[in-house]
Amino acid sequence: MHKTVEILVSGYVQAVGYRFYTKRYADQLGLTGSVQNLSDGNVRVVASGAEQDLERFIAGLREGPRAAIVKDVKVTWHNGEKKFGKFVMM
Repeated sequence: MHKTVEILVSGYVQAVGYRFYTKRYADQLGLTGSVQNLSDGNVRVVASGAEQDLERFIAGLREGPRAAIVKDVKVTWHNGEKKFGKFVMM
């Protein structure tokens, strides 16, 4: 089943390659959506795809790239898949 998730990642996640890591992992899993830095220092991710791929994606976001320190990952699930053309960095 395809779903969409909204993810808010907090910690030391900006200026450490977190968005690049997120995009690369999303592309590997065939997910679509977006990742963006927020002005409060958090990173917001919206992703659509198969539920099992999204679960793997979320697990990877809890770790992030080596330089990141992920303190919290808040996930909101939505039924159905939003139609994005690809996964983009904003």
